[in-house]
Amino acid sequence: MGQRLGIAAALLGDPRILMLDEPVNGLDPEGVLWIRNLMKSLADEGRTVFVSSHMMNEMAVTADHLVVIGRGRLLADCPTAEFIERNSNPAALVRTTDPERLVLLLNSNGAEAVSDGTSLLTVSGMATARIAQLAASERIAIHELTTQRASLEEAFMRMTRDSVEYTDSHVPSRSAA
Repeated sequence: MGQRLGIAAALLGDPRILMLDEPVNGLDPEGVLWIRNLMKSLADEGRTVFVSSHMMNEMAVTADHLVVIGRGRLLADCPTAEFIERNSNPAALVRTTDPERLVLLLNSNGAEAVSDGTSLLTVSGMATARIAQLAASERIAIHELTTQRASLEEAFMRMTRDSVEYTDSHVPSRSAA
């Protein structure tokens, strides 16, 4: 209730710009949803709502636009979807009955296809439509073809990896980011 009261007090002056620092910390799911909907409704009214948060999953479903600052420098100022696209390596998962043949075919056509030793491949550098076309042209059956996209957290970590002051070198990184 303290956070709701603080936001209510901030709204008393009918501000055009609202700045919230970690507004969902410590809230139950109902409170998180309430604040998320409030922020979106304020933005829909034409207000600017700045939110400072380290909760990337929450920002992924809330923020339309990101401003990322690292070591006092502006690192990004763009729509959330564009940020993720710019800071990730898109890939596709492909499940096939003939992984060895498909790896050779895709790699010879400019992709980077890697088998996990089973029927599953990870393919980067080629659109899923092109993967499907090539497989069909060689009559290689595909049982799954799924685009893999980085999460906001993965994109953020990739983008800011050289701009953090303190880091843990023992934290493993994901190759999809």
